[in-house]
Amino acid sequence: MNLKAVKIILHSFAALSLALLLASCASGPQTGRVSDYSSVRVSGSVSRDFERSLEYLQEENYAAAIELLQAVIEREQRLPAPYINLGIAYYKRGDEKHAEEAFLKALELDPQHPVATNELAVLYRKQGRFAEAKKAYTNALAENPDYLPLIKNLGILCDLYLQDLQCAMAQFQQYLQHEPDDKDVSIWMADIKRRAGN
Repeated sequence: MNLKAVKIILHSFAALSLALLLASCASGPQTGRVSDYSSVRVSGSVSRDFERSLEYLQEENYAAAIELLQAVIEREQRLPAPYINLGIAYYKRGDEKHAEEAFLKALELDPQHPVATNELAVLYRKQGRFAEAKKAYTNALAENPDYLPLIKNLGILCDLYLQDLQCAMAQFQQYLQHEPDDKDVSIWMADIKRRAGN
């Protein structure tokens, strides 16, 4: 799990916050599944607390981030971003159980969310749950075929953990079509070709 994912979440939530209202403070928690995020109204205090939680994550102050994200979620339960960042914070603190719960909650809200799926699959990979990780990557790529972290991480899973060189080669080739200057993946690809006898 890395802070690039956090930054993606930051940008998506910040854009949502700015594009939307930030007008009315809700009297109770905002719940329910949302099919169109452009219709979501987020209170200014929720947006400010979410942005502060991102600062805590970037400062690696995970305890403070968790506390603030939990407060955000108490007030706004319709968006996956706070749950994803909560999962990342838990993961960074070594609390895999709560990290998984947070990622799964984000996916309840948006089953095709590529960042939530990627983070959950990385967690599964770390736990040795390789079949679940591969299924998560594969399902997410069906809906998000150009989301590069999913492609790259499926390649890593196939190469290092499943020893499926064909799968790894296919993922890394696809990844390099979008990111031809990624030297690490280019080296990995050359190594796979060598091991595969190509």
